Amino acid sequence: MQIKTFSKLALITALSISFAATAQSTRDTIQIAGSSTVLPFSSIAAEEFGNNFAQFKTPVVGSGGSSGGLRQFCQGVGTNTIDVANSSRQIRPAEVEACKANGVKHIIEVKIGYDGIVFASRVDAGTFALKPEHVFLAQAAQVPQNGKMVANPYTRWSQIDKSLPDQSILLAIPGSNHGTREVYEEKVVLEGCKSLPEIKTMSKDQQGEFCLAMRTDGAVVEIAGDYTETLARLQAQKDAVGVFGLSFYESNRDRIKVATVDGVVPTVENIISGAYPVSRPLFFYVKGEHIGVIPGLQQFAEYFVSDAASGEASPLEFAGLIPLADDERAEILAAIRSKKSL
Repeated sequence: MQIKTFSKLALITALSISFAATAQSTRDTIQIAGSSTVLPFSSIAAEEFGNNFAQFKTPVVGSGGSSGGLRQFCQGVGTNTIDVANSSRQIRPAEVEACKANGVKHIIEVKIGYDGIVFASRVDAGTFALKPEHVFLAQAAQVPQNGKMVANPYTRWSQIDKSLPDQSILLAIPGSNHGTREVYEEKVVLEGCKSLPEIKTMSKDQQGEFCLAMRTDGAVVEIAGDYTETLARLQAQKDAVGVFGLSFYESNRDRIKVATVDGVVPTVENIISGAYPVSRPLFFYVKGEHIGVIPGLQQFAEYFVSDAASGEASPLEFAGLIPLADDERAEILAAIRSKKSL
């Protein structure tokens, strides 16, 4: 076992040295993949970087979801692996360990700004004023009724709360590969579930298992693709309610309308102030081993977080990103320049 472990470590070291020696001649374009939420921001930043830094090629940006991008990122070091993973959630401890096991030991976390998660329906469908408990009761496998847990009987939103539209329940939620899914579950589903008196008597483990169990009768649809696929679902089915990032909604106001959550309209101002309850930071992760080898990688990371690219009145703010505060931006830039690793 020790010989095998030593051999694996030796192989990783040899590959890292070989990569440092040869990558310059085999790839000169930054490769990025991951979150569909971060995708439009990253694409704009890449294009602007290419326009402003003529000595470097414009980075290539792909999607695949936060989990998918981080999985690619953690595959190892070398020109056959990506340089940057976009993510709408923080990297998990297990992912950090997977990275390090494969030789990716210098992971630089870069927060780029903030986004909100919104519920939206077609402009010609009902208008929703949602609470987290409404969403839980719409998607749950079982719900409390008369002191017992029963199979979810709700087929229409108005059965959950008479103030909601009298239309069939059809929730289009992000697949498990999306960072949006984690925030959706944590800040909406779990919050709504735990607010119910019957759930408060359960242990923490019981709550998690019960609250996240979903009905399987077709009322909840998991979308593995990006937000355009969720939008297509709404266009095909009038009753559908989808989960989107605020920036995507802002770009499609002519086709969808948002719900309030706890009586608050999702706006940039309400997210910055903390009034809107469903918001999250957005990130990308840089492979430190590739800095100085893949041309322009550090410069791109710094440019992405610069005031010119993602500050107030920047191209990314116009695209819907909620900018970092000045002191937070300065701190993140310092971390990139010092190559601070997780």
